[in-house]
Amino acid sequence: MARIRVLVVDDHRIFAESLAAALAAEPDVDVSAAGSGPAALRALERAAAEGRGYDVLLVDAELGALATGGAHAVPVPRREETGIVDGISLVAGVSSGRPAVRSVVLAEKDDPRAAARALQAGASGWVAKDCSLQRLLAVIRGVLRDETHLPPALLTGVLRELTAARKHRTESERLVESLTPREREVLRCMVAGLGRKAVAERLFLSPHTVRTHMQNVLGKLGVHSTLAAVALARRAGVGPAEPATGPLGRDVVERGGQLAQ
Repeated sequence: MARIRVLVVDDHRIFAESLAAALAAEPDVDVSAAGSGPAALRALERAAAEGRGYDVLLVDAELGALATGGAHAVPVPRREETGIVDGISLVAGVSSGRPAVRSVVLAEKDDPRAAARALQAGASGWVAKDCSLQRLLAVIRGVLRDETHLPPALLTGVLRELTAARKHRTESERLVESLTPREREVLRCMVAGLGRKAVAERLFLSPHTVRTHMQNVLGKLGVHSTLAAVALARRAGVGPAEPATGPLGRDVVERGGQLAQ
């Protein structure tokens, strides 16, 4: 019998352990639990190194929320210390780095916008936390057949969100295409979080010239701040400029004006 390896990722320890125990009772399921995004990534790395990678991730939609405190909070590393804390970021990271692993988001409430974001990040399903074990097992087995699972009540709302996101992306791509090649370079530096001085050093331009380019970028994109320009660029699929490196591989560009993530 082929066994399905499942990793439950939830910082509500009692729920994670209870769900893992219920799944472990199935004859064809091996299951483990992780209490945070970084812990899940470490578990995935260990399993892959041992040649027994996970097949399905069950990820809490509110992963990381307990990091803000509360009576039942458990210690969760801060985002800047780990890179990934919240559930959607974890799904995106796993989808990008380990495409063979299927992710299913477990949610306490129906949220079309959040479900659409999860699907865009690479999730294969969105399931209520209070669903039956039989339903959850059906979803786990279904996503391994490349099926996508959503509650019927969410379908219309998710489709509407995905359609709107596609429209915004198309409009954003059109605006980015209106930029000159140099302005696109400047925009990529902005996406990377570089300040004006760092952009000037990176592109061998004067700060005054960079300021002019940045103003032109904001004007052509129809926004009034660097943060808004970066958000639009990301919707259009514009990635950050690659870091410039010196002979020892160290970043030699001053990274001023880093945007908060």
